[in-house]
Amino acid sequence: IFTFKNGISYNAFLSCNSFFLCLFLSQACTGIDNIAEAITLLELNNWDLVAAINGVIPQENGILQSNFSSEASQSSMFGPPSQSEAADAAAGGAVSPPSSSSLSSSPPSSSTSAFCPVNASSRHIVERQPRMLNFRVEYRQRTVELVLEEGSTVGEIKQILETELGIPVSKMQLKGWKCGDVSDSTVMRSLHLPKNNSLYVLTPDIAPTASTSKNSDLQESLNQNFLLVISHREAQRDYSLNFPGSRTIQEVKRNVSDLTNIPVRHQQWEGWPVSASDDSMTLAVSGISYPCHHLSVCRRSSPANSQEPTEECADVHMVSDSEGDDFEDASEFGVDDSEMFGMGSSTCRKTPMMPENSENEADALLHFTAEFSSRYGETHPMFFIGSLEAASQEAFHGKARDRKLLAIYLYNDDSVLGNVFCSQMMCADSIVAYLSQNFITWAWDVTKEANKARLLTMCTRHFGSVVTQTIRTYKTDQFPLLLIVMGKRTSNEVLNVIQGNTTVDELMMRLMGAMEIFTAQQQEDIKDEDEREARETVKREQDEAYRVSLEADRKKREAQEREEAEQVRLERMRKEQEEEKEAIRLSLEQALPPEPEDSGEQISKLRIRTPSGEFLERRFQVSCKLQVLFDFVASKGYPFEEFKLLTTFPRRNITQLDPGSNLMEAKLFPQETLFLESKE
Repeated sequence: IFTFKNGISYNAFLSCNSFFLCLFLSQACTGIDNIAEAITLLELNNWDLVAAINGVIPQENGILQSNFSSEASQSSMFGPPSQSEAADAAAGGAVSPPSSSSLSSSPPSSSTSAFCPVNASSRHIVERQPRMLNFRVEYRQRTVELVLEEGSTVGEIKQILETELGIPVSKMQLKGWKCGDVSDSTVMRSLHLPKNNSLYVLTPDIAPTASTSKNSDLQESLNQNFLLVISHREAQRDYSLNFPGSRTIQEVKRNVSDLTNIPVRHQQWEGWPVSASDDSMTLAVSGISYPCHHLSVCRRSSPANSQEPTEECADVHMVSDSEGDDFEDASEFGVDDSEMFGMGSSTCRKTPMMPENSENEADALLHFTAEFSSRYGETHPMFFIGSLEAASQEAFHGKARDRKLLAIYLYNDDSVLGNVFCSQMMCADSIVAYLSQNFITWAWDVTKEANKARLLTMCTRHFGSVVTQTIRTYKTDQFPLLLIVMGKRTSNEVLNVIQGNTTVDELMMRLMGAMEIFTAQQQEDIKDEDEREARETVKREQDEAYRVSLEADRKKREAQEREEAEQVRLERMRKEQEEEKEAIRLSLEQALPPEPEDSGEQISKLRIRTPSGEFLERRFQVSCKLQVLFDFVASKGYPFEEFKLLTTFPRRNITQLDPGSNLMEAKLFPQETLFLESKE
């Protein structure tokens, strides 16, 4: 239809569309309806049509013979068009189709055709024959070869391995599928597998015994990380990539295709060991050097590129080459073949990194961290669980010595660089250690438009519209992005935006460059903070000294006030006592009988010496009681309770006598000298 509709000859079409011709012929001769399976079959046979068809259909069926001559195949299929055919193609005129005799009745010889048409009987044989898949399963140092129909399930493989290896299905993990882990009920037809496949068995619940100590070496190799230093000769650039030993050579080539934009079928390698003969082999068994192995890659020069196409078929070459590259690159960039042709299965579909309608940022980031770990392993930066505002507070608003840079990791599942950047950059030990030590890493998935809008709103609120507009300008293929944000006194500044098309060395250099800027700013902040703390310390010491001084003054004032109050109280008590004594004295003085006259009556003259040396003299009647004498002395200020009245010779204490006795009885007649003495 393409030939007749565009007005070019049949041979011109064959020479200008070798890729599509191989594809359509392989489908026609093998009965494979799935285009992805046909491409996989041709890739495994280095695009050798005869080898690809014979690998599926036995030669004894008579469907395709191997007596093709290189001369005929070059002249009729891949050779340049003849001048007449080129003229026909350029003229665009009506060209009569080949006669039926030339296509069906002619015998299949090397001079007439490059292939034999499929007759009805042979076509019936092709349709009835199921497609068989070859599996090479490795377990420790044992290898099991299996051949199963494409309609079998993964569980059937495990049942066969249970018989061969003696391992229960419940304790067996079958790894190595191109789309990740699959369930036991998955039909292998839905996985779109190539004819030859390499798998390996893991038994984490079964500890190796002494007899299987050597087998554990393979298990250890599968868990080791191999550093591949890949030199891109055309770009004169080196890539340092870390891969676990369980990765296959095909997966390495696909990742390199993402970095170099060289499709897998166009890659020409140097440095692989001789033992690495199959792209489905894992790195652990390929024979490469551990821990570092050097490789080089460049674009393979094809014969078709060396020949300059004629003007008549230039447009056809351009269309076929671009379509062919896009078609093959789809699977090499990590896009599942089944997704391209609308035949995807839920078994290989990835879970989104972040749900679209999370209630808060913490739940979304918990989901992101769990999915990131399931895809790329547990070795990754410690993502901050919380809102962007909380991450900014943690990074910027502590003490100057404790502040860190904020790394905002923006992921997009639709970017072809996502898998390579995550597995090779974000999971590299050096990057993980550097980010964990110096950065607060906050992540977000912008695959969904709702999540992207939510991120832009948060960035506008915290960093301003300039950062938001910068994120808007980046296209999907430029993701993932790593925004390095530094906090300042008044605002936050985005130091660097690292795109996904970088290497580990470049990423480390840019992180270190941002860290140098941050360190210089941090030193200034530490200096200012120390000076401010020193000033505050001096002020606090001065305030404390002033407070202590005030407290001492207050206590001194209170003590003085208490002393003054005590003095006042004592003075008041003294006055009261004096007043009381004076009142008692006056009352005693008034109660004294009058002093008798110096007459003939019996009168006693008493002379009393006070402690101050003064003398008190008074006359008393002999019949007076001693109490009257005591009251007289008390009325002069010498109370009976404080002083005692003594005679001189013989010394007697008059106060000890009965106050009711009279002076005669006390022998104080006719006169006597007494003296007062205070009681102890």
